Amino acid sequence: MERKKLGFWDIWNMSFGFLGIQMGFALQIGNTTRIFQTLDVDIESIPIFWLAGPVTGFVVQPIIGYLSDRTWSPKWGRRRPFFLIGAIMAFVALMIMPNSGVWWMALGMLWLMDTSFNVAMEPFRAFVGDKLPSEQRTTGFTMQSFFIGTGAVIASLLPYMLTNWFGVDNIGLEGEIGDSVKWSFYIGAIAFLLAVSWTVFRTKEYPPEDLEAFEKEKKETSGIINAFVAIFTGLFQMPKTMMQLAAVQFFSWLALFAMWIYTTPVVAEQIFGSGDASTQAYQDGADWVGVCFAVYNGVAALSAFLIPVVAKKISRRSAHMVALFCGALGLISIYFAQTPTHVVMSMVGVGIAWASILSMPYAMLMGSLPANKLGYFVGVFNFFIVIPQILAAGILGWVLKTFFQNLSIYALVIGGISFAIAAVLCLLITDEDDPVLLARR
Repeated sequence: MERKKLGFWDIWNMSFGFLGIQMGFALQIGNTTRIFQTLDVDIESIPIFWLAGPVTGFVVQPIIGYLSDRTWSPKWGRRRPFFLIGAIMAFVALMIMPNSGVWWMALGMLWLMDTSFNVAMEPFRAFVGDKLPSEQRTTGFTMQSFFIGTGAVIASLLPYMLTNWFGVDNIGLEGEIGDSVKWSFYIGAIAFLLAVSWTVFRTKEYPPEDLEAFEKEKKETSGIINAFVAIFTGLFQMPKTMMQLAAVQFFSWLALFAMWIYTTPVVAEQIFGSGDASTQAYQDGADWVGVCFAVYNGVAALSAFLIPVVAKKISRRSAHMVALFCGALGLISIYFAQTPTHVVMSMVGVGIAWASILSMPYAMLMGSLPANKLGYFVGVFNFFIVIPQILAAGILGWVLKTFFQNLSIYALVIGGISFAIAAVLCLLITDEDDPVLLARR
C-alpha cells in the first residue's frame, strides 16, 4: 500500500506515547540499583536482579511483534491495543514498586514493569514502518528519539528536584525507600498512562491491504506454539543488513546496560564518598546520577534533530559510527572524573550515542524488511538488545570481583570499549536505501 506523507502534528501524535514510556523506563534505570541497595542487596548480586529487563524483553518483544502483525480491529487498529494494555500494566507496577518493603517484592514489580514496558514499546517501532513512507521514516524515528529524550530528562530529574526544590526527603527509615523516589514513580505512572492514551486516541492505522487474505493467514499461523516457532526461525531468516546491524546493536547495548547498572555506585563512591545506601552521601550521589542521566537524555533529545542532518551528508552508517565513538569517549572519561560536574560533562558523549542508537539502526533496518512482517522482524531484532544485557547481568559482577577488586568504575570502562567496537562494526553495514550511499554507487 502506498503510504501518504504525514504532517508534523500527525507524526507528533503517533510518537507522543514514547514520552510516557520513557518516563517509566528512565525511572527504572535511574532508581533500580538505588532501591535494591536500600533494601540491603549487595553490589555483587545487583546485576542478576537487573536480568528482569532483558529476559522479559527476550520473550515479550518478539511475541508482541508477532501478535501485533496478526491483529486488526476497525476501531482499535493493529498496534494501538498493545500500547494501551502495556500502559495500564505499567501504571500499576510503577505505583507499587517504590512501596516495596523487601527485595523480592521489588524484584516482582521490576518484572511486571519490564513486561508492561515491552508490551507498550515494541509496537511503536513497527508503527513508524506501518504509517510512514520510506522518505519519512528517519523523521518518524527522530521524533520518537525526541520524546524519549524529553521524557527521560523529566523523569531522571524528578528525585533531585523533589528533594532540592520542594524539600521532599530522599532518605527513608532504615530499609525504606525515600519519599522523593516514591513520588517520582507516582508522577511517572500517571504520565505513562496519559501520554500513551494520547497516541491511542489521536491516531488511526491502515487496514491490511487484503483483509480476506490477512484473516486466512492469521488463522493458519495463530497460537503460541506457532509464534515461538516462527520467532526463533526468524533468527535464521534475517536479511543481510539486519545481521550486520545486530552486531552493532549487541555491543552498543552491552555498553548501555553496564552504565545503567553501575553509574549509581560509581558516582556515590567515587564522587560523593559513600557506598552505603543508608547514608545521606549515598542518596545525594544517587540523586546526582538522576541529573547525569537527565543530561545525557537532554543531549539526546537535541541531537535527535542534528544526527539526521549529518546522516544526509556522510550517510546513516557513518553518522552512527561517529555517535558511538562519542559514547565510548564519554563512558571511559568517567574513570578520570573527580567532581560531579566532570561526570555531567562525560554524559554529553553518551547522549550523542543514545540519540543515534534510538533512531539510526531502525532507519537503516526498515528498508531491508518485508512490509507485512515489520513487527515480527523488529521483535527478532530486539534479541540483539536483550542478549547483551543478559550477558552483562550474568558476567559483569563476576568480572569485577575476579579482576577489578569489585571496583564499579571498571564496568563503565568496559562499556566504553564496547561502544568503540560497535562503532568500528558500523563500517560493515550495507544500508540498502540510504540516499547518500546510493548516490555513490
